[in-house]
Amino acid sequence: MNLTEQINNDIKNAMLAKDAAKLAALRAVKSELLLEASKGSSSEISEEVGQKLVMKLVKQRKDALAIYLEQKRQDLADVEQFQIEVLSTYLPKQMEEIEVRKIIQEIITQTGATSVADMGKVMGAAMAKLSGKADGKLISVLVKELLGN
Repeated sequence: MNLTEQINNDIKNAMLAKDAAKLAALRAVKSELLLEASKGSSSEISEEVGQKLVMKLVKQRKDALAIYLEQKRQDLADVEQFQIEVLSTYLPKQMEEIEVRKIIQEIITQTGATSVADMGKVMGAAMAKLSGKADGKLISVLVKELLGN
């Protein structure tokens, strides 16, 4: 079952369960999938594109969550946190920081990077290798840390 079919099936289940909060998160994903499908020549979108869309939605919600927590709006933060949890079920398991650190260290060794000036070279290779498996913000922080020393 591809991502679109899985989302549609989960929307039906959420409607039957009268789970409005989950339904809102799933409808956001479906909306993005439909928009992406309307851009292309085919109505079917690939798993990779679907995962990128879900990752984008999760990132948006994490950004909103941070803002709500900063402004002490726990009610809105709870909604965003729930949606992050729902959307995360459609993403591959994220790698642990230790694993990401090890891969970035290997990339630094392979590219011969020695300082923060080489960050672009390392980030490009790291994002290509870790795309979908680790958060971009974590990758960036680790690259800066490992090159800064």
